[in-house]
Amino acid sequence: MISFDTIILNPILNVLLINYKLFSTIGVPFALGFAIIGLTIVIRLILYPLMSAQLKAAKRMQEVSPHLSKLKEKYKNDAKLLQQETMKLYKEFGVNPAAGCLPILVQLPVIWGLYSVLIKVINLGSNTVAEVNRLAYSDFLKIDKTWDVYFFALPLAQNPGQLLSTMGPIILLVPLLTGLFQFIQSKMMLPKKVLKEEKKIAEATPTKKDDFATAFQSQSLYIFPIMIGFLSYTFPIGLSLYWNTFTIFGIIQQYKISGLGGLEDLTRQIWKRN
Repeated sequence: MISFDTIILNPILNVLLINYKLFSTIGVPFALGFAIIGLTIVIRLILYPLMSAQLKAAKRMQEVSPHLSKLKEKYKNDAKLLQQETMKLYKEFGVNPAAGCLPILVQLPVIWGLYSVLIKVINLGSNTVAEVNRLAYSDFLKIDKTWDVYFFALPLAQNPGQLLSTMGPIILLVPLLTGLFQFIQSKMMLPKKVLKEEKKIAEATPTKKDDFATAFQSQSLYIFPIMIGFLSYTFPIGLSLYWNTFTIFGIIQQYKISGLGGLEDLTRQIWKRN
């Protein structure tokens, strides 16, 4: 029987070993840290088509959103007719509401596998070398000594909370930047024009359901980055390195497909103030 380790964990670990061997062979300092970055980029490139499909589906849903809001207003007293017209609208725009779910479901085991591998390699123990070598696909990938767990003076196996007393407040930049990158990506996922049109409709015909949805969307924009920043404060720095690389890559991909999105309004406000 094929296990999760066989199809997910072991391949990811070996890709990490390839990156580590590459960087250490050419003499790059902090090879493990750069290997984690390299591994994250490889994973992102593999997931690129799925992420693109997800982002494009989200973009099409954003384009449909103002028309959908008008339908909700027009047929607010006829749920059956609203459903029929909604399906016609989806068909007209070539939108499948469930299209964005499959890429997420496919990504989850890969992301979990990457997380598990990073936990394994940065929490070093006395049997780390033997354990890693046992899972290596070839002798070339085996390591002969425990790798350096520092990345630009930051210990990858420790978290900012543990380092606060020795490094001071500067270590808080790690969770702050992690939360900031997540906020940027979340903000870019919001459309600019659609939000304005929906706001006009919502103000004209406010409902408890719309109020809840709007409030949830607005609050999650800030709550999720704060939550990620807090997790970054408690998780090993090696995981923050992975997450930030993953998020920055996502920001670039998001920009290529949808532009600045909801971030455009924020950047304009900043430029006006300056």
